[in-house]
Amino acid sequence: MTLRQLRDFQGDALINGIIEVVDRLKPLHLSIVGGDPLVRYRELEAVVPMLLKRGIHVQIVTSAFRPITQAWAGRDHLGIVVSIDGLEAEHDVRRAPATYKRILANIAGHKITVHCTITSQMMNRPDYLREFISFWSAREETRKIWMSIFTPQRGDSPVEVLTPDQRARVIAELLVLRREFPKLDMAEGLIREFEHPPSSPEECIFAKTTHTISADLKTKIQPCQFGGDPDCTQCGCVASMGLAAVGRYRLGGLIPLKHIMSVSARIGAAFERRSEPPQPTPFNIVTG
Repeated sequence: MTLRQLRDFQGDALINGIIEVVDRLKPLHLSIVGGDPLVRYRELEAVVPMLLKRGIHVQIVTSAFRPITQAWAGRDHLGIVVSIDGLEAEHDVRRAPATYKRILANIAGHKITVHCTITSQMMNRPDYLREFISFWSAREETRKIWMSIFTPQRGDSPVEVLTPDQRARVIAELLVLRREFPKLDMAEGLIREFEHPPSSPEECIFAKTTHTISADLKTKIQPCQFGGDPDCTQCGCVASMGLAAVGRYRLGGLIPLKHIMSVSARIGAAFERRSEPPQPTPFNIVTG
């Protein structure tokens, strides 16, 4: 089974399906990702107010290939994250039709979070990260910037994977750049987690505390949003690193928060198994 073979909802079926999922799972935070969710922009414009009325923090992750509705501008508890793959020359090749020109036109009037995944090719050019962060920091529309590192699947060696030396340089550069550019919203502790990412999904707070559902609104993607068999030893997910940093905080200076979160997750999983009827084993999602 591949992602293209899953049923892709639209219209009222999509709106009602999303509401059914959130009313059943009762998340505090919901990220709507793709592909690109703005492909179903009419349904999104209808469902986002319904989600916000339920007290859910909503995050929409998009390439901004089309205009973002002005009705979302300034809404509390609604975040717009725009995925940008490096500087204009590289990004426009990888993301067309979501070119720089189109992004800049489509985010007008909004406050966005820029998210960029760092690849090996970027690190072959001196000061690439500084140039990228400088450009987007200067934009009035940019509220903050997040940087991830490309995460491969186990056994794969795509050209985007950083060498150990490149990874070390990314960490060193981000530690400097975060002081120079306040919009780079990455604490020192978060950046240092890239040095020793969680070694497995069982060690990853993010993987254990999130529930990722595919386009059919029922298939769970495991072990995390990457699906398949991610190489956790090379993980570069900014969300994973952020929660790992939080997990190192010691309550009362004694007990690491990650221990409490781990126990809580085990209790919740046990309760879920007792309270729900048996479910078919979810299959992995394979994307092209």
